[in-house]
Amino acid sequence: MGTSPDFSSASTHSHDRVYAADDTTPTVQATSKNGTSDSMTGNRGKDASKRAGDTRPATSSSAVTTGDHDEEEEQRPPLPPRPSLLQVDLPRAPSASTIRPALQAQPTTAISSVDIQTLSFPDGTRGTFSTPASRTVSEAVSISATSGGQSTPSRKGRNGSDFDDATSLMSYAPTLRANGDLASLLDEGLSSQSPAWKLLSTQAETVNPFEKVDYEDLSLVDFDHEFDEIEAVDQRRGNEEEVLLQWKSKLKHYLILSSAGKPIYSRHGDQNLINGYIGIIQTIISFFQGSKDPLMGFTAGKTRFVVSTDGPLYFVAISRIGESDAQLRSQLEALYMQILSTLTLPTLTHLFTNRPNTDLRRPLEGTETLLSSLADTFTKGSPSALLSALECLKIRKSQRHVINNTLLKARTEKLLYGLIVAGGRLVSVVRPKRHSLHPSDLQLIFNMLFEAGSVKAGGGENWIPVCLPGFNNRGYLYMYVSFLSALDDGGNPDERPSTAHSTSREDEIAILLISADKESFFELKQMRDDLVKQLEKNGSMEIIKTAVRQGRPSATDIVPGTQLKHFLYKSRANVQFTMPSFSPHFSNLLARRRLMTLYHNLHASTHAKHSHLKVLHCVSRDSISLAWTTPVFEFYCVAGPNASRASLAQGANKVIQWVKREEERVFIIGGAVF
Repeated sequence: MGTSPDFSSASTHSHDRVYAADDTTPTVQATSKNGTSDSMTGNRGKDASKRAGDTRPATSSSAVTTGDHDEEEEQRPPLPPRPSLLQVDLPRAPSASTIRPALQAQPTTAISSVDIQTLSFPDGTRGTFSTPASRTVSEAVSISATSGGQSTPSRKGRNGSDFDDATSLMSYAPTLRANGDLASLLDEGLSSQSPAWKLLSTQAETVNPFEKVDYEDLSLVDFDHEFDEIEAVDQRRGNEEEVLLQWKSKLKHYLILSSAGKPIYSRHGDQNLINGYIGIIQTIISFFQGSKDPLMGFTAGKTRFVVSTDGPLYFVAISRIGESDAQLRSQLEALYMQILSTLTLPTLTHLFTNRPNTDLRRPLEGTETLLSSLADTFTKGSPSALLSALECLKIRKSQRHVINNTLLKARTEKLLYGLIVAGGRLVSVVRPKRHSLHPSDLQLIFNMLFEAGSVKAGGGENWIPVCLPGFNNRGYLYMYVSFLSALDDGGNPDERPSTAHSTSREDEIAILLISADKESFFELKQMRDDLVKQLEKNGSMEIIKTAVRQGRPSATDIVPGTQLKHFLYKSRANVQFTMPSFSPHFSNLLARRRLMTLYHNLHASTHAKHSHLKVLHCVSRDSISLAWTTPVFEFYCVAGPNASRASLAQGANKVIQWVKREEERVFIIGGAVF
């Protein structure tokens, strides 16, 4: 059979002419049995000459040869030049006298080999930009038609498949190399930004974390009503079904019951509503305990149940807001500590030893507000509870040193601990040389003073017997509390805040003096008067009030120009943490809960059993976040979805450097010791 070259591919290039090659080119022919070659015909040569524009006479593309090869042999024309992978061929109008195969490329407005791309921003605007034709061989450019009649460039890989249009721009960044904690995130290759990324970066700060509503995750849509009180079931039980629906709509529940099945506490719902569920829970827990395999927790759908057993008490947490078992169990432990702070461990043990079916609600009567405020703090999201650390008021080292010395000079012989707390943040502490306050004990004290509001409702001075389980769970200490206002307005300081909607009282300063002697009230009262007088005299009280009024700085105040919206930094050695203000990006209840859910996920990933993570970088559709843990500190931060990985890492590094510079201002190192 004959072999004939196809000239149709040359028709798309007007500069390529069809002509006969020189005699030196090898002849393409096929000889039949009778010695005549019929592989090429003159008709094909005529068509080719017409497509060439007839600018020069077409040479016959066929020649009749004999076995003696006396006549001129037909020469093969040269192949047309191979098109470059970087070139976008523009289609030409086909000649009416020929039928050519359909081209895969579609018409385009591009007039040169540049890649014109369109970028849509979250605010609805669109921008176009071009990239030079400097692609690698593996990135050929093709033109794909859209449904609207327009055409947009697209990339093709080695396998010829189109990249998804929604592919992230950062997916083309170099792969991270695990050559050290954050060093891998600071790779030099990430600093080289494409024109697309530079254009996107101009819009980065306009998109904040959680700005868009994720309609696929509706778990927190009703979070604003999480703390609404549930109606009581009437005697005729006519509203029982409606009340039950309200109870089931809550995202988080805390239940406390005795081993005999007696209900003790429930955050939502009264006794008539929860009695049936309490009995079911007690049966399940007792069944597993009877088989010597204690029940730790289980999952039902998207709801997680965590069970904790402390002596004769059962604690159950029911959560749908994405917390780990360890985090929920630490919250149940805090509720147990709250009960011990009221009863002490010997009293609790004695009650259930004599009567296992004791109803503990009567001994705990009046403390439901403390349990509810503590439970609501966990539901809203508490950085202090998550990190098991304290937050301190940021003041100068020299100023804190003056306050510590003032506390030591005013100290009485019966003083065990002395604290100054402003806006829920620790200002100064004086303690014995061999004793220190446990963070869980301070959490109970802060909850009592600033969250529940029960102590503040009692007036300016209070004398409270309290058990601090971290210090000694077998006896009481006695706490003198006095409140001062950091504001000069005429507000009513005795107004009792609502437990369901209360936040940390940022405008309050409290002086706490703790003693083991229950007869030391007047002595501690005199110490408080002397302390306030000295603080007013040396100007320290005004420094504290000014720092409280200024509030926490924002992330941009700490690191100007950073794209970080919020962060948490915990000093492991000092068991203290610092963070910027929740405002303006996380000032409302839902935004704060979503932020804390993100921090809970990062914390759970880095503290999981057998986890060896040091740096964790997470990307989602509404935010990007980073967790960085070392033996010295724990660091968590979040930025908007448009922030780059390099800017996130650089912002984190600058915050770490800032904390190292300001360490003696943001943390209490040592404190006043006697």
